[in-house]
Amino acid sequence: MSDSSGKLKLGALVALVVGSMIGGGIFSLPQNMAASAGVGAVLIGWAITAVGMLTLAFVFQTLANRKPDLDGGVYAYAKAGFGDYMGFSSAWGYWISAWLGNVGYFVLLFSTLGYFFPIFGEGNTPAAIIGASVLLWAVHFLVLRGIKEAAFINLVTTVAKVVPLLLFALICLFAFKLDIFTADIWGVGTPELGSVMNQVRNMMLVTVWVFIGIEGASIFSSRAEKRSDVGKATVIGFVTVLLFLVLVNVLSLGIMTQPELAKLQNPSMAAVLEHVVGHWGAVLISVGLIISLLGALLSWVLLCAEIMFAAAKDHTMPEFLRRENANQVPANALWLTNAMVQIFLVITLFSAGTYTSLIYLASSMILVPYLWSAAYAVLLAVRSETYEQALAERQKDLVIGGIALLYAIWLLYAGGVKYLLLSALLYAPGAILFAKAKREVGQPVFTNVEKLIFAAVVIGALVAAFGLYDGFLTL
Repeated sequence: MSDSSGKLKLGALVALVVGSMIGGGIFSLPQNMAASAGVGAVLIGWAITAVGMLTLAFVFQTLANRKPDLDGGVYAYAKAGFGDYMGFSSAWGYWISAWLGNVGYFVLLFSTLGYFFPIFGEGNTPAAIIGASVLLWAVHFLVLRGIKEAAFINLVTTVAKVVPLLLFALICLFAFKLDIFTADIWGVGTPELGSVMNQVRNMMLVTVWVFIGIEGASIFSSRAEKRSDVGKATVIGFVTVLLFLVLVNVLSLGIMTQPELAKLQNPSMAAVLEHVVGHWGAVLISVGLIISLLGALLSWVLLCAEIMFAAAKDHTMPEFLRRENANQVPANALWLTNAMVQIFLVITLFSAGTYTSLIYLASSMILVPYLWSAAYAVLLAVRSETYEQALAERQKDLVIGGIALLYAIWLLYAGGVKYLLLSALLYAPGAILFAKAKREVGQPVFTNVEKLIFAAVVIGALVAAFGLYDGFLTL
């Protein structure tokens, strides 16, 4: 899927987008959604998500075409539009979100294996953490062999994981019962869900989680054979995944009632199919999920290393993260990433970190990079930068960028204060690496505006630290 020079073709880029978006999220979707919303709110939430995420996909497509000189996607846009510290924060937040997601994947992977081998429990027993650690370093050394080879394996696993999803959709289409689907559309029978507005808000972080990866192709833009393929891969990947997500979620709500789905253990898709066809359904979905998670882990290990490497290349991150090995793999960035995954795997053993709490935190960390990308697209259109002759196109992009920006702000609101504070706690220590990068090029660390932003982050981090200590904030 790549040419002789190691450049990635359209198929490999689409597989990176689909591969990084379809990880574990879709397999837990029936329970995750039912736990926070009834049928009506789920449909409204998906409509908002489809529009919001599609505009975000278009933003990444537009920026890839209009700013071909900006490699590394998400963080490069924040840096170009809003200065070095915002660029750094985007790269840092994206990187943390990506490896936190990997910790979540490991927990879910061994929780799924727990279906066959009870010793793994819910993915956070000592046996599960040892197994996850062995697998982590196996993936690490595979990626050190080369990006091109890893991208090919990712393509194979992407195809393998789509098959059980297709089977699930087909079987559930025939088993779908309209009377179950319409029994309690607004969740009135489950008062703890709250108002419809609350239900829509509560499901939003889950929808962000299942779409993280939409920017996958833009991060590998410097390795793409054709720049125009980056935007195409983003939109093709998004539409494919959206279709799968809505089908899995909506069809499940016509198989089991919302309260039944909310009580399921994850991966809940396995239990839904077992409900229709018996035991082999659960086995099929569990095997599909294991393949899916292995592929997603590979995608995200690649993305983690690439974002740090790209940021180090233009002095946003310290120089030591720029080192590549003989196979052109950013080795130091990879070691740092997987060391953090290892530390957090051990932490989940003692804090009983669940898959859901990890994905909520990972989702909230990625909201800032998404927000700045949308804001940069709006900024280009407002300034008419790169739109000298194209007035109609400028107006269209201004509307699309504006919707994407509103959606990103709405997501921050939907995430709530708790996750904003916890994010600040993870953003604050990054300033150490930022200061190191700035000193290496002999520049002052912060501008005056950046000092104010950093002060706000530190205050948020201190509140979060006190909240965790005092118990009014929990992970």
